[in-house]
Amino acid sequence: MDRTAIDAQDGFTVQRPQVKIAFLSLMLLTAACRVAVGQGATVSGVVRDAQGVAQLGALVQVIAADSAMAGTAFTDLHGRYFIPHLGPGEYQVRASAALFVPALRSNLQLRSGAQAVVNLTLNTLFESTTWLPAERRKADEPGDDWKWTLRSAANRPILRLADDGDVIVVSSSATESSKGAERARSEMTAGDGGFGSNGVHTVFAIDKVLDDGAALTLHMDMGAPIGPTSLGPSTEVATGYGMRLGMGGAARTVLSYQSHPEMMGPDGSSGLQSMQIASAQQMQLGDMVDVEAGGTVYVVRTSGYASGSRPFLKVNAHPTETWTVGYRMATSQELQSFAGLDTVKRELPVATIYDGKVQTEGGLHQEFSVGRKTGRGFVQIAYYRDSLSRVAVAGGGALSAADIAETGQDGGSGILADSTTGNFRFLGDGYKTQGLNLTLTEPLSPNMWIAVEYGTGAGLAEKDGVVIALPTLGASLAPRSAETATIALRGRVIRSGTAVRAAYRWQPTRLVTAVDPYAPFSDQAYLSCYLRQALRLGNLLPPGLDATIDVTNLLAQGYRPFMSDDGQMLFLAQAPRTIQAGLAFTF
Repeated sequence: MDRTAIDAQDGFTVQRPQVKIAFLSLMLLTAACRVAVGQGATVSGVVRDAQGVAQLGALVQVIAADSAMAGTAFTDLHGRYFIPHLGPGEYQVRASAALFVPALRSNLQLRSGAQAVVNLTLNTLFESTTWLPAERRKADEPGDDWKWTLRSAANRPILRLADDGDVIVVSSSATESSKGAERARSEMTAGDGGFGSNGVHTVFAIDKVLDDGAALTLHMDMGAPIGPTSLGPSTEVATGYGMRLGMGGAARTVLSYQSHPEMMGPDGSSGLQSMQIASAQQMQLGDMVDVEAGGTVYVVRTSGYASGSRPFLKVNAHPTETWTVGYRMATSQELQSFAGLDTVKRELPVATIYDGKVQTEGGLHQEFSVGRKTGRGFVQIAYYRDSLSRVAVAGGGALSAADIAETGQDGGSGILADSTTGNFRFLGDGYKTQGLNLTLTEPLSPNMWIAVEYGTGAGLAEKDGVVIALPTLGASLAPRSAETATIALRGRVIRSGTAVRAAYRWQPTRLVTAVDPYAPFSDQAYLSCYLRQALRLGNLLPPGLDATIDVTNLLAQGYRPFMSDDGQMLFLAQAPRTIQAGLAFTF
């Protein structure tokens, strides 16, 4: 009896072809499920500390946009982790371990089948004190996107995309880069940029990371004044080199040259040339002390020559996990720390006649500070003493050649004037002062922070009962005790990608120089802001195109008007209003 007959006796019949079809369908369904699972995105990477040591047993979590936990993993002996089966969407990757501040990578966009490599760096509290935004506003604020690729702060992110567009490599430490990288930027701005920055400026900058982790940078700025003029273009060129050292150290050097033919001195001479060499080194002494030292050596030529050096020293000690004690000595308001070399563009120096010879601004700042971590933020109070020998004062207006020549009289304070704008600078008498500075910072989001600062000290103001006149500008001013307060916002808007820095710095409008001039926000006069917005219009605009706008003292506050002998209206101000806008292209 055959198999069909036996099956028929049991009440059912199964044909062999039907069995094969069912089995084949089951295999196809299983393969389809495996393909569907295989299309899920994955996140993997390595977790290290600031010295590059792989961390065993660190907890890595992938968090969805709705705060749901999408996956977790622990790192192995080599610090590696792997989290599969993630759906398309936006995620955060968080790494945490005992005795470390958690590291976070936000706004990670995954699509189906993507393989994201997210390398995270865990920092101790000592290394995280760089959260305090104690940095002055640079002359080229667009340099916020053009800081050295090799950074001292270990949690600076680097993003690279593979050629196929699927593999995303994100590192929270520059030490993760194992091969060279290069980035370039071209920019054109126009507007009234104030003293030495008027007209149309064409900027080209390039950063290059070598295979050994060292960094090279080059910055060139060609400026053409607006309107009919026979003056040639201004030229600024700077090149720098940075490298990491052992024991968590780093070193940088920047060589810069500036030529501004539009500058005029009181003796009728025209043009300003400046050569500066700025260098800095960062060191770690054990686990509790960080040291930064360096300075600037410069030579300036106007109607004569002026040269000198401006050293600085900064020491921070961390006796506990939450407290920081520091000492800072600076002789230049521009370069006061290692981070001051993040931008290679130098401020235009003020060199003019003072006491019968060409001199530049000078002073000595000494400061003792105590800081404490408060949740995600930081608070610091500092006591300082300033001994200023020469103070640069800003002014402007309808300045004529006769007015400039008038300041060259015996006993007068010679001025350095921008012939294209009428803005000028001169050196006032120095003074000694002391005061307190209180700074509070608080992150509003992973991409935005807010800071509040309060300070006491002194600034220059016109003497009581004295009529200001051009030949005796320096003798018309005297120090006045005062207070100052600043609120600042800086970061990037997540949804629009807008980079923003806005600050309002208040001080008595009678003062024409800053109170506590060596403070982090000392040159943020009244209402100032900088915006950088990526331009997107489908495929019509190339990627990497940004619009920028930079405004200083938007409300034109703090102006002290006076009349020249020929009846022209002039003014003194801590920072005259400037407005510049332009386009930048990164490639």
